[in-house]
Amino acid sequence: MNTTDEQGREHGNDGEGAAFRALLHSQRVWDVELPSFDPTGAPEAPLPLFHRWFTAAVAAGQPEPHTMTLATVDDAGRPDVRTLMLHDADERGWHFATHATSAKGRQLGAHPDAALGFYWAAQGRQVRVRGTVTAAGAAESRADLRARSTGALAAALTGRQSDVLSSTEELAAASRAAWVRAEAEPDAPVPTWTRYALAPREVEFFQGDAARRHVRLRYRRDLDSDEGWVRELLWP
Repeated sequence: MNTTDEQGREHGNDGEGAAFRALLHSQRVWDVELPSFDPTGAPEAPLPLFHRWFTAAVAAGQPEPHTMTLATVDDAGRPDVRTLMLHDADERGWHFATHATSAKGRQLGAHPDAALGFYWAAQGRQVRVRGTVTAAGAAESRADLRARSTGALAAALTGRQSDVLSSTEELAAASRAAWVRAEAEPDAPVPTWTRYALAPREVEFFQGDAARRHVRLRYRRDLDSDEGWVRELLWP
């Protein structure tokens, strides 16, 4: 192999890589009229603003506005991230659920500090939440699962989330059995299913701007108050 070939492979200068980069660089963001955001009119606490922005995202036609990324760390301090659904947002925090035995469940059990991220492209908005996660009790976790669909129960009953799977056939068999049980026992217990709430220390609201004069408003817990928040603007 000659030096040119080696350099091309090292720098990804092959035809496929060049096509990918051309496609990547041709993408644009916010090909819509973005809403304005005046932070001087923002509420004293982040939760009401989150409710307003979520409602606006739904009205704007944002697909799956209730999905969010959850960032955790493992025992070696390495970050991990995945997308999951928001189950509620109230005075206790932002709620979601998973198996306590899953990778994220184990990570949260050992290191409860975590972060959430919402991205609503239809309006060029992001919300970032950082705080400490607490597991709910068994009764609340059971109620969370009962409120969901038969498919959600079947998925929970399938269990073994994040474990190594030997084959797709094994998954298909376990899923069929779980669906049968979920339909026959809508209150079937899933002991590992756990509801969590992330109590925020910081919540940032990001409003994109076509001229790149993005508005970033951060709420930060006032350490001198149990209820108060400090509001501050951030440079884009």
